[in-house]
Amino acid sequence: MTDQRAMTNEQVLAVCRSNWEYRGIDDGSVREMLDELSAHLEDAAAAGRTPRDVVGDDVKRFAASWARARAPFARRLLRTAAMVCFVMGWLLLATCLLRWTTERAVSVNDVVFWAVLAAVTVVWELRRGSLGFGRTLAVGCVVGLPVVLLAQWLGGDGTLFTVPLWAAALLLLPGLPYAVADVRGRRDATPDAG
Repeated sequence: MTDQRAMTNEQVLAVCRSNWEYRGIDDGSVREMLDELSAHLEDAAAAGRTPRDVVGDDVKRFAASWARARAPFARRLLRTAAMVCFVMGWLLLATCLLRWTTERAVSVNDVVFWAVLAAVTVVWELRRGSLGFGRTLAVGCVVGLPVVLLAQWLGGDGTLFTVPLWAAALLLLPGLPYAVADVRGRRDATPDAG
């Protein structure tokens, strides 16, 4: 275990980055926070002070308090709920287009699968950050499919209700600003090759 009194600026930045990524702070905000903290650490070093003078005795506690101030739980919960609706809207739109229909029949299996997938995604996003497409697919296969099979065995696969195609637009709308911001953040994060 590293003695926090003897940590270098790079070690402090690494601990903070890890903590902020674990808490689901978006990449752009993490970069901004790291730049700001790096400037404070460099100013302290120029004045003959240690990283401990900037972050205190507990680097993890410092990082956690800054993360809470930067992205409060309520804001992360709202973003996650909007993104779950966004994904469900795209899937509704895709299934309607693939089946060339204006409505989607929803069965017990669908409800159970999406409830499990949404719950795992929300918990993961709020605790650890973005799942990403690959991990979401893995969660769907590993966790969702066994639950769907159990639900089908217990409840059958009859249609509960139908959802019209226009509901996809309602589901897409709340997550659209977040999705656009994520795409812009990823685009800005990739260095220009040229």
